Amino acid sequence: MSKLPQAHQFLDLSDYGRPIARLIAGSLKNTSVTPVQVTIWFVISGLISIACMVQGFYWLAGFFLVLKSILDAADGELARIKETPSYTGRYLDSVSDIILNFIIFMVIWYITEISIWWALLAFFCYQLQGTLYNYYYVILRSKLNGDTTSRIIEEGTPTALGTESQKAVNVLFTLYTLCYSVYDKIIYQLDRNAAEGKIIPNWLMTAVSTFGLGFQLLLISVFLIVGWKAYIIPFFIGYSVMIFIFIGLRKVV
Repeated sequence: MSKLPQAHQFLDLSDYGRPIARLIAGSLKNTSVTPVQVTIWFVISGLISIACMVQGFYWLAGFFLVLKSILDAADGELARIKETPSYTGRYLDSVSDIILNFIIFMVIWYITEISIWWALLAFFCYQLQGTLYNYYYVILRSKLNGDTTSRIIEEGTPTALGTESQKAVNVLFTLYTLCYSVYDKIIYQLDRNAAEGKIIPNWLMTAVSTFGLGFQLLLISVFLIVGWKAYIIPFFIGYSVMIFIFIGLRKVV
């Protein structure tokens, strides 16, 4: 089930695991497995990948990073198939992602002996890139009547949906705000009028999808497997120049 109407679906380079995710979600449709449980599965996959990195098992680390991306897509697919969207799942997914991302960069720092300050800068750049992609994607879905659990501006605790607990939503939204507000504010200040402009063209969304978490994790996997682990941190710092290029393109088109 796509998040966008057919005419506005773009080649999402970060979403390569979607076909397998749909198969997983379809197989779980008539079971008691919940989307939140699938989110926990992707956290476990991410932790296994991190353990493999520490031990130097880079092929396995890459495999579990890709599996994490697939499961990350499967939880949302399952929520749509079962018609059980929730803010609990939305914020748990995002908070889990940023925690895993931080640990991944700390492990990369550990196995490469690059300065901790460069590693922290790379993590910051990595998150900022992902925020721009999510910002544009949420705007696109909002304009085209897509799913509504993600908001363009995440301000104010949302009201719980369906049978989810308002207390859980409150706690997870607070954690989400602590983790992401700085990145959201920076991107918003860089392109505050994006929501008021024209629909972002498919070709630009494809380009920006290189900032998507799935593609970022795929790149880390490839760098690890081919023996380029020392280049991961410099790459994500340098690739941040594309933030300004993509924003510039969005404004002129």
